[in-house]
This record gives sequence, structure tokens and C-alpha cells, in this order.
Amino acid sequence: MGIELSGKKIAFLVAPEGVEQVELTEPWKAVEQSGGSPRLVSTEPGQVQGFNHLDKGETFPVDTTVNDVDVADYDGLVLPGGVANPDYLRTEPNAVDLVRKFVTAGKPLGVICHGPWTLIEADLVRGRTITSWPSLQTDLRNAGAQWVDEEVAVCDAGPNTIISSRKPDDLKAFNAAIVERFAD
Repeated sequence: MGIELSGKKIAFLVAPEGVEQVELTEPWKAVEQSGGSPRLVSTEPGQVQGFNHLDKGETFPVDTTVNDVDVADYDGLVLPGGVANPDYLRTEPNAVDLVRKFVTAGKPLGVICHGPWTLIEADLVRGRTITSWPSLQTDLRNAGAQWVDEEVAVCDAGPNTIISSRKPDDLKAFNAAIVERFAD
């Protein structure tokens, strides 16, 4: 039997459009298949538009908005990538504040691809070891992180655990790592 997330509620924070669909759907499935309850959080109610690189993908129903989330009700947070998704989130003060609240509450956080842009905006990477899409390495280093080129990086050097991966090809390792850490 695998790792169980029974009774665990995991927030997936995304912008109204621009999330890299596979970076939302694959970790979502991993949480569900482990018995957890994923919840889609966005800055606006309704639906979010997924993307397959630059092409529109499917839409997904929003469960709640950033303004209605009580961090105490959740056991972890996932920040999927896509270029437009985290770029939008880092311009939304309530989204940035929500991410900061998850970290300061000690909740594990999974982030992939361009997702660390939101962490940079929240000043949450200083002294942390993070991986990402390679084009973010300078941004992460300038924000005080140690950037590594690895399939998955797990950093416990802070108030919470940050699990990060570079790209969709890393999803198998990323999903295993987030499920393991969300189970703790």
C-alpha cells in the first residue's frame, strides 16, 4: 500500500488562466490517488483556463478564492507553473499573502517550473534550496536562494518544507515527493 493522504486537504493555487495544465492535473491526481482532497484556489470564482504550453487546454472549476481560504483548514499547498500563471499571481497581493501564510504556518509547499516567481515575490526563497525551469535560476539566486538543477529538490531549511521541480518531465518524482511530504 502506498502513502496515504486520507483526511488531508491540499490547496492548488492558480491564476484565472495560464496554468500549465499537466502541472495542475498530474499532482492533483497524485493527491487524489493517495486519498487526499485537492481544492482549486484562484483569485476569482468560476473557472480557470489551463494551457498546454501556448495552446488553450481544458477549464477547471474553482473551489474557492484566495480571499476565502483559511490556511488552518489545509495541510499543504501546490503552486503549478506555466509562464503566465505565476507571473499573474505575483502581481496579486492577496495571492502572495496567502502563499506567505502557508509558509509561515509551516505547511509543506510544492512548486514546479515557473511557480517559484510567486515565492520570490513573497520573499520566501532566501536561504532555501530550490529548483525551477532553468530561466528562473538568476531570479532565484538574486532573491537569495541556492538554485540547483535537479529533478526534485526538497528543502527543510525554513519554517516549512518546499518541494520543487523543474518541468513537466519531472512530474513523477515531484508527485512522489509532494505526497510523501504532505503525508508527514
